[in-house]
Amino acid sequence: MIYGVVGTGYWGSNHVRVAAELAEEGVIDDVVLCDLDEERLADLTESYGVRGVTDYERLPEIGVEAVTVSTPSPSHHAIATDLLAAGVDVLVEKPLAIDSADAWDIVDVAREHDRTLAVGHIFRHHPALIDLKRRIDRGELGRIKYLSTSRFSFRAPRETAGALYSLGVHDVDVSGYLLGEDPERVYCSLDDAVREGIDETATLVLEYDGATSVINESWQVPVFGKRRDLVVVGSEKAAYVDYLEDNVVELYDSRVVEDNGSLTVRDEGKQVHEAPNREPLRAEIEEFVAASRGEATLRSPGRVGARAVELLEDATRSAETRNAVEIDRSERSGPPTVSEAGGASDADGTSKVDGVSETDGGLSGDLP
Repeated sequence: MIYGVVGTGYWGSNHVRVAAELAEEGVIDDVVLCDLDEERLADLTESYGVRGVTDYERLPEIGVEAVTVSTPSPSHHAIATDLLAAGVDVLVEKPLAIDSADAWDIVDVAREHDRTLAVGHIFRHHPALIDLKRRIDRGELGRIKYLSTSRFSFRAPRETAGALYSLGVHDVDVSGYLLGEDPERVYCSLDDAVREGIDETATLVLEYDGATSVINESWQVPVFGKRRDLVVVGSEKAAYVDYLEDNVVELYDSRVVEDNGSLTVRDEGKQVHEAPNREPLRAEIEEFVAASRGEATLRSPGRVGARAVELLEDATRSAETRNAVEIDRSERSGPPTVSEAGGASDADGTSKVDGVSETDGGLSGDLP
């Protein structure tokens, strides 16, 4: 397999590194890079000893079979649909597209051309989150009641995308991934005091059937340095994940119980579990390559990415109207769960298994 990387900016360069490692190990045969920035392209092709082009439309001609698209988000739709229609399997960085119409069109093109489409919701490959998902599914935490997510840092807001689409896209997806369902309604508040029209702070409340997920995202909190964490509270146990520690899950055996007609707190301490550690980006790309060959099931197929964009649109509408927005759970996408098909494209185009030069895209730091 010849693998391409379209967009080699900050996050795209990480895709380049992983692809080059896979080529060295014989997992793929060769790597071709694509970027409009000729100087950057020359530096990377020389560093990794690979080929480079400035026009992504040339990639099918030179035998590229699968690509990462890590360009600015507004370009995702055109690049992804062109490559899918040309017979190339595509992994698109989050968000899949700027609006849901474009996102679902990418999914449709993948289905029509029997191609693999994956979306870079990288936290579905985070070792601690995978471990937590398994514990939730087997009932270890009991009935899930509450989720709380924080992503705080202090920086100037991006010029092209706010905190909701840059950070909130992850946690909207994570909430649905852990709970296995769509929310019933969403309330969102956005603040753009620093750069007009670009939200630097996003606060969301997602209401599920019996559970609530509260999401706080901000680039204007200097207190914690860089903070990325998740709390999940169940009827039996609670869990804590620091996303900056890839493989650690803390479980708190604490709950409120009724004793002789009175409510009392039962606290039996904390356990720390370490999941097998693995770089999330490498796991994501390896899974995409395997799915492209019909050997794996995608954790984040195209349908998941399109549904996340729909939910961001609902959140934006809530912020604009200052009201909670009811979610139409009967929409075409269904709940954002793992695709049950791998290899050949299934009925909704989610498997057969973000944003050309990236200036604002992808993730911030090791993980956002």
